[in-house]
Amino acid sequence: MQAEGTVHVSVRAARAAARLSRQLERALAPVELSLPQYRLLALLDDSDELASALAGLLSVRPPSVTALVDGLVQRGLVERRASEHDRRCVTHVLTNTGRAVLTTGDRVVADRLANLVHHLPGTSGGTALEGLERWGDALDAARDAAHPPPRPPNPPPVPFFRR
Repeated sequence: MQAEGTVHVSVRAARAAARLSRQLERALAPVELSLPQYRLLALLDDSDELASALAGLLSVRPPSVTALVDGLVQRGLVERRASEHDRRCVTHVLTNTGRAVLTTGDRVVADRLANLVHHLPGTSGGTALEGLERWGDALDAARDAAHPPPRPPNPPPVPFFRR
């Protein structure tokens, strides 16, 4: 018996997710992007990130992020910049070339999903794609819960002047 609040995920669903990721890897191959590179570009498209934040957001160790970013920097897809807030930190910024490659990656992934949807019976393709979007929402919510955005610094104290 399942505990209240738990969700049963079938082995078929788990294995389908793994197989789907392989389909996306194949779709990205002609763009010369790995799935982790695609994920990183998509993350940077949302916002510039500090190296330390990238590791947490991508659920990988910092040395893995460095290696991943190094390859994208060499290809001119990502640029390292000194942080505006702390010169000791480096932010990663998607370049125009990186944005173009990401757009191409988005298109080939969407094409692969559209091709797969045609193999579903009737009108269940739309439901399957909506389900993927909900998974995206769940992944975003889980990421945000694990890595809340930094709070703005406290405002300076207001001086008290006597008359």
